[in-house]
Amino acid sequence: MKKEVKEVPVYLFTGFLGAGKTTFIQDILSDDDFNEGERTLLLLCEEGEEEYDEKAFAYPNVFIETIENEKDLTIKRLSEMERKHDAERVIVEYNGMWMLGNFFRAMPPNWMIFQEVTFFDATTFMMYNQNMRQLTFDKMQTAEMDIFNRCVPGFDKMAFHKEVRIANRRSQILYEYGPDDVEPDTIQDPLPYDLNADEIEIKDEDYAEWYRDINENPDNYIGKKLKLHVRVAMTDQLPGDRLACGRHLMTCCVEDIQFAAFVYRSDKKKEFKIGDWVTVEADVRNEYEDAYEEEGPVMHCVSIEKAPAANPEVATF
Repeated sequence: MKKEVKEVPVYLFTGFLGAGKTTFIQDILSDDDFNEGERTLLLLCEEGEEEYDEKAFAYPNVFIETIENEKDLTIKRLSEMERKHDAERVIVEYNGMWMLGNFFRAMPPNWMIFQEVTFFDATTFMMYNQNMRQLTFDKMQTAEMDIFNRCVPGFDKMAFHKEVRIANRRSQILYEYGPDDVEPDTIQDPLPYDLNADEIEIKDEDYAEWYRDINENPDNYIGKKLKLHVRVAMTDQLPGDRLACGRHLMTCCVEDIQFAAFVYRSDKKKEFKIGDWVTVEADVRNEYEDAYEEEGPVMHCVSIEKAPAANPEVATF
């Protein structure tokens, strides 16, 4: 009989040194509402400014292991730690200077992310974001919650809100002013175009926002008519009247530029070649497409005409 694999929930806490990860983890492990004696592997990926007070933990079944070098993040190493302590769950204090993808690739198959929270020191966040943009974006991109510590009453929350929303529209944002003084982010994110218009015009500067929203909320666009400015990317590679059109999109930095496209359908397909810029009016339908390998928005062109290139050609948030 095949042995049943035990799923292990992972609580992943990320952020730069001094952002408050250790204090938060210390607090939850000292709270008997969270720590009810489960065998817990506490995986430390950096040497924090504070040390853990194990005597203050609500229960003693917390086993601390350390990964000092990023190259030591391997499935084998993490699996060995789990087996060594017969861990029922894992709490990770992740190194803010390491990319999260390295941890995700090293997770044993039976480890499942249960919660991901990232912490930032509000007094240094903008500096880190300007000088190490790829690292800050990396931590915000998949987090369920972003917590900004050491906030000062009256500070400009909008600047912080915008940076989080560029990376992740769904995460919860909290501003912490002091012990037991936490404010949830309530800033609304209106779209830069009218979803209820007879024809939704996507301006060049709004392409990135539109592309993200239609991927996150495709049902809001099915049955709508769009007008937008895109570039032809695939013609002969797709069958029949199908072609792919889109824009190069930069979400974080130059290294992550990708072509963000959808399948379009037009009986004028043969008039265009790869690289042409076009203005399109299209009806949005939900259809299965081989290019997607699933159902998704397909743009049925009412009109498609050659147009000048967008300026700039790369869309950004």
